[in-house]
Amino acid sequence: MNIDILAGEIFGISGESGCGKTTLARCILGIVDYEGEISIGGVLQDNRNRKHDHGMAQMVFQDPGTSLNPVKKIGWLMEEPLIIHRYGTARERSLKVDDMITRVGLDPSCKTRRASELSGGQKQRACIGRALMLNPKILIADEAISSLDVSAGAQILNLFRELRETICLTILFISHNKGAVEYLCDRVVDFSRL
Repeated sequence: MNIDILAGEIFGISGESGCGKTTLARCILGIVDYEGEISIGGVLQDNRNRKHDHGMAQMVFQDPGTSLNPVKKIGWLMEEPLIIHRYGTARERSLKVDDMITRVGLDPSCKTRRASELSGGQKQRACIGRALMLNPKILIADEAISSLDVSAGAQILNLFRELRETICLTILFISHNKGAVEYLCDRVVDFSRL
């Protein structure tokens, strides 16, 4: 099977549980072994030597509540990837966090709040912002709206569209929700039929 996802495209994968949607995402992230080749932004990811560039692809998970450390404040959680990768000065990191909080539609006050103080939609926005801190080539959204109510889910879908337009973000959107996939995505593959 060959899948080509174009830069700036929102590519959808749908299908029944167990058909390989999340396994594909894990292969792209380099966290499971696979046969074949994965290239991101023209850079071949090396499965045998586990030399994936982990900044190239980032993931947004189904349950934002369990993706965020409940002890830490949102600003710290968003800054953490920058600290790990030794990005800039403390001031530069703080400015980048402030910019990302605004970009994903969070109120600046969220920077000093913990996950337990946020709604489900706000938590998912924080997770999206955190995933984007390293400027990945591709964002993988694996069932990213399934734990949200209809209104919050629609807002997250619109945020994905906005991010694609404003920063030319490439998104792999994985979902059981065929309506969401058809609404959001430029092209869709149903893994159940492969």
